[in-house]
Amino acid sequence: MATEGGGKEMNEIKTQFTTREGLYKLLPHSEYSRPNRVPFNSQGSNPVRVSFVNLNDQSGNGDRLCFNVGRELYFYIYKGVRKAADLSKPIDKRIYKGTQPTCHDFNHLTATAESVSLLVGFSAGQVQLIDPIKKETSKLFNEERLIDKSRVTCVKWVPGSESLFLVAHSSGSMYLYNVEHTCGTTAPHYQLLKQGESFAVHTCKSKSTRNPLLKWTVGEGALNEFAFSPDGKFLACVSQDGFLRVFNFDSVELHGTMKSYFGGLLCVCWSPDGKYIVAGGEDDLVTVWSFGDCRVIARGHGHKSWVSVVAFDPYTTSVEESDPMEFSGSDEDFQDLLHFGRDRANSTQSRLSKRNSTESRPVSVTYRFGSVGQDTQLCLWDLTEDILFPHQPLSRARTHTNVMNATSPPAGSAGNSVPTPGSAAPPPLPRSNSLPHAAVSSAGSKGSVADGAIAAGVSKFATLSLHDRKDRHHEKDHKRNHSMGHISSKSSDKLNLVSKTKTDPAKTLGTPLCPRMEDVPLLEPLICKKIAHERLTVLIFLEDCIVTACQEGFICTWGRPGKVGLLSAPNQATSPGGTVV
Repeated sequence: MATEGGGKEMNEIKTQFTTREGLYKLLPHSEYSRPNRVPFNSQGSNPVRVSFVNLNDQSGNGDRLCFNVGRELYFYIYKGVRKAADLSKPIDKRIYKGTQPTCHDFNHLTATAESVSLLVGFSAGQVQLIDPIKKETSKLFNEERLIDKSRVTCVKWVPGSESLFLVAHSSGSMYLYNVEHTCGTTAPHYQLLKQGESFAVHTCKSKSTRNPLLKWTVGEGALNEFAFSPDGKFLACVSQDGFLRVFNFDSVELHGTMKSYFGGLLCVCWSPDGKYIVAGGEDDLVTVWSFGDCRVIARGHGHKSWVSVVAFDPYTTSVEESDPMEFSGSDEDFQDLLHFGRDRANSTQSRLSKRNSTESRPVSVTYRFGSVGQDTQLCLWDLTEDILFPHQPLSRARTHTNVMNATSPPAGSAGNSVPTPGSAAPPPLPRSNSLPHAAVSSAGSKGSVADGAIAAGVSKFATLSLHDRKDRHHEKDHKRNHSMGHISSKSSDKLNLVSKTKTDPAKTLGTPLCPRMEDVPLLEPLICKKIAHERLTVLIFLEDCIVTACQEGFICTWGRPGKVGLLSAPNQATSPGGTVV
């Protein structure tokens, strides 16, 4: 199978890689899979997914993981870098008939050593609530598929809530549920609550409270993934139509939008401080979008196929320390962060949210994020201050590659007149690719609506009393949140002004929604390694390791530098496929 020019070497599975922190190593003893370790035939199957929860018990073994492989769902104690996993002893194992698990999420707020709430979405549209510690099945939602018949693509608990959860489907709809309520025996009737550019939100019209509480219709085609901001106030959605849409979840307002270079967007994540969003998908790129400016600030090219997962690494994201009293946020902001950040308000996040602002910039800031794709490669990326706060026009030398040349329009149409935002020219540069100045008020920490309304938001969702906030927010927030109306009218195509208007993707190229390749910095990956035989579907950053998984059903642990104890000899390491290398 070897080809000229080192083809054999390029096809080898890597079991270690080095970054500025040191050496990351694959730990064969911490590989999880089906108990018999037989590779799973992944043809026609839903992606393998992994969910973690920490039960905060005193034993030091508080981590649990859940993963799906085909029709099977497993729940294990996760030993991590410390100890070998005993695959013959799952705490809970389930095999489903007629449908397959597609995604799952633990409620970190309610998890204890005796009980944990796990939501599981299915290919036929149902959502199950189970307790894998008690081995109970509590409830089944959308059981008769009266709410939505399409595959569940993403399910997540609403941050800070013990009972509310959000479910996305390949129909392009999202539904807000309350675990305390039933789904009813007839198809729900809906009443329009709010409508905007390419989205509509309906309430469920019923004499008695029933699920779903809300129905969101977003964009065209499947809604592939969504992610809540670290403070729980905003929701980023990526769809098959190639759009990233960011909503204020509480007031149901559109904050901003971005378009992929081409094809659908498949995955999305937030930086630990909520200031940046990274999305990836069928254009083989990772795209970095600024939440405050509502614009693309960088793209990364390293994958050779679709990007399936993007994730920030909060443990290697760093801010250089200066005077600890120089905060850009107020005490109230910090209390807000603690309240909404829940289990994620770690020291990295709180430092970043306070210090990483344009008013009080730290000397040095680096965000680390990673991506995995169908090309079986893991890429790690650093987002540094020269990209975030450029003071000089960027050299375009690194961007004049063969990336997308076949599809790029002539560069002359844009010319060299698009400077890097934030460059050191005396007058401020035109900000046609961002929100008006008034709208950029340190959105990462302040949010874009009154704090009181947001604090009350989750409880109001549960009772569906959104109407009393609708008028109250309208005047204050319309200009700030409906950034798309402002942007699209400037970009000459009046994009998506009607809920179901189809957009010609070619018209978005070269606009603020989708800058040309030469108009934004192009990131190069720190590392780009082939680490699996099958397409990769999982990337999770933990404190002492990185966890990846591939469609064969192997969940692999990569020990961080300095976090690994005794390892197998290098010549006895096993590859993700289970073979000795």
